[in-house]
Amino acid sequence: MPLSVREPVHVVYGGAHLFKHDTPQKLGRISRSAIETYASTPNELAIAMDIRGGDDLIEQVFDRTRRKLETEPVEDFRIDFEDGYGVRSDDEEDAHARYAATELARSLSEGTSTAFTGIRIKSFSDSTRQRAERTLKIFLTQLLESNSVQIPESFAVTLPKVRTSQEITDVELLLTTFEKENDIAVGSISIELMIETPSAIFDNDGKIALIKIVEAGNGRCSSAHFGAYDYTSALGISSKHQCLRHPACDFARNVMLATLAPRSIRLVDSVTTEIPAPPHRGSELLDDQQRENREAIHRAWKTHFDNVLHSMSNGFYQSWDLHPNQLVARFAAVNYFYLDGFKEQAKRLKNYLENAAQATLTGTAFDDAASARGVVSFFLRGLNCGALNEKEVEDSIGHSIDQLAARF
Repeated sequence: MPLSVREPVHVVYGGAHLFKHDTPQKLGRISRSAIETYASTPNELAIAMDIRGGDDLIEQVFDRTRRKLETEPVEDFRIDFEDGYGVRSDDEEDAHARYAATELARSLSEGTSTAFTGIRIKSFSDSTRQRAERTLKIFLTQLLESNSVQIPESFAVTLPKVRTSQEITDVELLLTTFEKENDIAVGSISIELMIETPSAIFDNDGKIALIKIVEAGNGRCSSAHFGAYDYTSALGISSKHQCLRHPACDFARNVMLATLAPRSIRLVDSVTTEIPAPPHRGSELLDDQQRENREAIHRAWKTHFDNVLHSMSNGFYQSWDLHPNQLVARFAAVNYFYLDGFKEQAKRLKNYLENAAQATLTGTAFDDAASARGVVSFFLRGLNCGALNEKEVEDSIGHSIDQLAARF
């Protein structure tokens, strides 16, 4: 995917039975309350996330994080009919599929929908395939009936626990049939893969399975999500040692990165399971209870902050959020990633460009065309996600964004 195209920095999963047209706005209100309660100043946010740097950096991260929570707290929302929904009767899931589609249509018509949206259905394995197909058909049909603007351009169907390319072939055929029957351009609905099993990484012959899995989508596969906990569980790693930064997860991500990034498949990392929720509730808490709440929130924020930075530094620029309080750490990490070292990156690129794009040395950093492209990629991603703005980038490097994008 070209870097001129916006990509979401996260996706929030929420049970389909709970989804309403204003769910993203509700999550935003909760996240703003969390930052006001537990990190109301730049210094307090820095302490919570252990942000190192000068006052200017800390204030920038704080201001941009708070502004993001006010303007667009949720970029991508996935209406979940799998783990976040559970197993229910057919009648109940049918009703929830219709209701969630109606609520999504309302948010689209009112202009309050998230920039990216979609649903996660159940697996296309033998035991749940029939239910997954039924939910998908009901949801899409109801969405068309309720929504005058058809299927939104950013809509995606997330397929969990992918094991074989045949599953993707079957989903692709279902979507193609639906699009033709409803006079929708074929290929409009994208497919997101959830890579949660070793068999989705390597097949029985030891070959990389991801290639055939993506090709089975016939151009529909827009992203691949890594499921760290299902994956490590399938490898026999005990629950005590399962975590997003386990070496086994790094290996799987490296295979995904090398295989899928060149094919312009967006890579999405897994979830932080430590939720920043206060252990004590109520309006009249003792001092010790308030302190324990703050410590619990800050500890979970720090874990999520570190996980997001780890993902981004390894080429996974999007990952999951499960709780509205996680959005504080999410956007603090994204803003910090692009703001930390911004001046140094800009200086390196400016020096390279001013030396007729010849290899240069800026301090102890050696730059050639390859590393310059990496710096340009950094700036374009930062601009597209809103962590950086055009004026500060152009002022720092002395070139327009359009010039950079065209040149590299």
